Amino acid sequence: MSSKKYRANQAIIKKALGKSETMNIQQAVETLFALEQPNFKDGAMVELHLKLNINPTKSDQLVRGNVVLPNGLGKKIIVAAFVSPENVEKAKACGADIVGGDELINQLKESQTVNFDVAIAEPAMMKKIPVIARLLGTRGVMPSPKSGTVGDNIEEMVKEIKAGKVDFKNDKTGNVHIPCGKINKNFSVDTIVQNVRAALEAVEKIKPEVIKKKFIISLHLASSLSPSITVVNS
Repeated sequence: MSSKKYRANQAIIKKALGKSETMNIQQAVETLFALEQPNFKDGAMVELHLKLNINPTKSDQLVRGNVVLPNGLGKKIIVAAFVSPENVEKAKACGADIVGGDELINQLKESQTVNFDVAIAEPAMMKKIPVIARLLGTRGVMPSPKSGTVGDNIEEMVKEIKAGKVDFKNDKTGNVHIPCGKINKNFSVDTIVQNVRAALEAVEKIKPEVIKKKFIISLHLASSLSPSITVVNS
């Protein structure tokens, strides 16, 4: 987005704020919808940015979790399932797009190409995955019990992911960034607001026990390439 468009969007936000410095979630999303959007094929992504009152160098203060957005992210999620031979048909039946065991692992090892968005695995398959761990890790699709992508309930894992499950974790500065939908014909202000509230609630629920002070320092909402809006949780 050009500097001219960015400044125009800053002016729209400033006008919407009036004499206030913050907006509630509903007002902020309405304002984002009113901005001049970048020319993206599927629309600009709306993101929730949270600054947390944690020390990211302390293992007992790390924040990592997931949320099933009530209205999804507006895109098809391609799921790969690493399963034993007896569960291949089961995984396919519940909606996994790419399914396999040893042969899938060997295929990925040889091609060094990842053509899926999320990977799930049975616990028994995890001992075979290390040969492609680096490939999956660098693409951000390594199955992990912490992210709910390793387990015996294949159907439940696939269902949640397809429904709009989003993983999140704090970065090295103690911030969390969560996509909440896109500004296009598939989303309305209300559906984005619902997603934002669900994401915020998911983060609040996993506040580390050692944090006795205020957990969330600040909230911001922004769309792709737009200025951010400071939000109050109301």
